[in-house]
Amino acid sequence: MITSLQNPLVKQMRKLHSAKQRSQQGVFLLEGTHLLEEACNVSYPLECVCYTPQWQETHQRLWQQIGQLGIRVEIVIPEVLQAIATTINPDGVVATAKRQQEREVPYTGISLAVETLQDPGNLGTTIRTAAAAGASGLWLSADSVDLDNPKVLRASAGQWFRLPMTVSEDLRETVRQCQAAGMQVVATLPTAEMTYWEVDWQRPSLILLGNEGAGLSADLAAMSDLQVQIPLCAGVESLNVGIAAALLLYEARRQLSLDI
Repeated sequence: MITSLQNPLVKQMRKLHSAKQRSQQGVFLLEGTHLLEEACNVSYPLECVCYTPQWQETHQRLWQQIGQLGIRVEIVIPEVLQAIATTINPDGVVATAKRQQEREVPYTGISLAVETLQDPGNLGTTIRTAAAAGASGLWLSADSVDLDNPKVLRASAGQWFRLPMTVSEDLRETVRQCQAAGMQVVATLPTAEMTYWEVDWQRPSLILLGNEGAGLSADLAAMSDLQVQIPLCAGVESLNVGIAAALLLYEARRQLSLDI
């Protein structure tokens, strides 16, 4: 049982709170039972799992499943787990997982491209929404928050493991590739004249979303085939990115269901 904060493994895992260290070590943190279950359900490669005796007692089935993976497992006291975790009240388990090659997003169906999104909670919610609505995947601009930021994973409610996602070093080139593959590119802009339900979503489509503060950059918006707005009542400036994504994705899903 690990009881000291000076243990080398504990020090190593605490460093993973930093984006720089996650990149250098090639691993990231999974915090909580639900994320661990989702990772196991899709056979995502884990490196190490630390848990308290209390967690082991109450999660015997998952504990046995982890024990069969042939990875490092360590019992730790609650104070050590608290130090490893980024949450205030961890539920008794924290794991590390390997950074994998990004999952390729297909040029089919309805996908999202998100520009300069800095809030990890918003990104996680957008990932969860996209997975729930059956989106084909998500491209994220390189100047956004890290995909494996712990808050992103938590906010995704486990759907992080199921949605194809990739970081685009050049989102404009990604847009050009989507257009070359036959996808229509739809930009969300508050000044657009067309509303989002007027779009023919039965065509393969890429939805461009900016952050809440600045919105889409002008040059990216100019590349779009269509520009649409989400009508808002007077005095409301914008919607959360995840909510905006949900409205467009579910309208697309509604239209596609009519064609079945």
